[in-house]
Amino acid sequence: MAVPDVKGRSQIMAETKVKHRSVEERAAKGKGYRKDTPVSSHKGWVPAPDRPDPVALLEKQNLTREQDLVPVRHGRMLVSPFTFYRGAAKIMAADLKDTPRAGLVSQLCGDAHLSNFGVFASPERTLLFDLNDFDETLPGPFEYDVKRMTASFTIAARNNGFTKEETRDVTLTAVRAYREAMAMFAQMPTLDIWYAKLSEEQLMETINLAVATQKGKALKKAAQGIEKTAKANVAKAHTRDSLQALSKLAERVDGKYRIVSQPPIVVPVREFGDAYGMSGDEAQKTIREQLRSYRATLQDDRRHLLERFEVIDVARKVVGVGSVGTRAFIALLQGRDEQDPLFLQVKEATRSVLEDHLPKSKFKQPGERVVQGQRMMQAASDIFLGWTKGAQENRYLYWRQLRDMKGSAIVEGMKPLGMTFYAEACGWTLARAHARSGDPVAIAAYLGKSDKFDQSITDFSARYADQNDKDYEAFAQAVRSGRLEAVEGL
Repeated sequence: MAVPDVKGRSQIMAETKVKHRSVEERAAKGKGYRKDTPVSSHKGWVPAPDRPDPVALLEKQNLTREQDLVPVRHGRMLVSPFTFYRGAAKIMAADLKDTPRAGLVSQLCGDAHLSNFGVFASPERTLLFDLNDFDETLPGPFEYDVKRMTASFTIAARNNGFTKEETRDVTLTAVRAYREAMAMFAQMPTLDIWYAKLSEEQLMETINLAVATQKGKALKKAAQGIEKTAKANVAKAHTRDSLQALSKLAERVDGKYRIVSQPPIVVPVREFGDAYGMSGDEAQKTIREQLRSYRATLQDDRRHLLERFEVIDVARKVVGVGSVGTRAFIALLQGRDEQDPLFLQVKEATRSVLEDHLPKSKFKQPGERVVQGQRMMQAASDIFLGWTKGAQENRYLYWRQLRDMKGSAIVEGMKPLGMTFYAEACGWTLARAHARSGDPVAIAAYLGKSDKFDQSITDFSARYADQNDKDYEAFAQAVRSGRLEAVEGL
């Protein structure tokens, strides 16, 4: 057995050395940060005097996007202050850089608004509730995600016509759930934190308990409505797989399946023309080369599994609100026969909006940044999650399944009781994601046992929601004046 020389051994030890502090030391570290950055310092937010023009930030972001889709993005953001907020992660990142930070770092989602939580299938084929969008993921101050999440609840509650008190209660619930969950994770063994998850069964048990504990006819009826909606959403998620996607997104022509053209939302590769400087045949060849490169980023067993599928068709497909205009494609693959489809989604990965203000990612390839961040934060991740460099210069992609029992809540239809329950689930989930990569003991010690942090973050959220309203109006005015072009209804 070969033994490395002293120099080589020292180098290896230097690279792998990790400090292990006692629980007491970790807690003391968290409490120490309360002196320099009191939890009360998070309230009283006001925009910085040199705050950049929010419309200009969006215009800058649009420069690298598909220009024919930029008006679609604007149209989706124009629907309401809530949809505007969903597409304004870059604006909020610029605002967060000036906010208090304790100095406790976790892997951040980077865009943890309430619509970026949902259910999807684990590799064991059970439904999990978790974060599901990591385009902006990056290590950073845990407060960034908390503020992005709680402000989204304030904005969504206002959008749904909640009273001021109802809006405040929902927001308080979200941050309290985060703080209390972090306190729980601080007491748990390390592996238990890693294995923690919110499964379909646990979710339904919690809802059932909420129904049973409601007092008063009106509240109990409302809780029963939440239970009914949750069951329907879960049942629907179970049907959302590649076979169902085949019936929705594909058509049979000359005995073969192909993706249906629905421009500008879905544009098959056969209709690309000169949009990407290549013919349809050249695009098909490029996709196959990309697929081989992407497969190399998968584990051996998953790569072997994917090799059993062949590419049948590819199309550009517009998704989301904030992502509109970045390159996004779907690929239809086939296994043993036509009734054995697999749909993959291929999304462009760019620099995280947080990288404008925080240290750059250690991953040179933005697609790998997204994938590794997702694996760090999620309780379980898609078996086909991988990345590759794009065919064109400075373009990077990540790959995953398009539909794998995915489901999301219809936020705009939520009533106060339903959004309150949802806030509890999101707060717990975000805390669990941060506890995996950060130090739950130190974070919990910083947050404390009282509701001072909850009150401070709720105050921040209300103030930020006010600013979001102003930014939305400035954005709408830019559309009305012709500065920005918007196509609505798509």
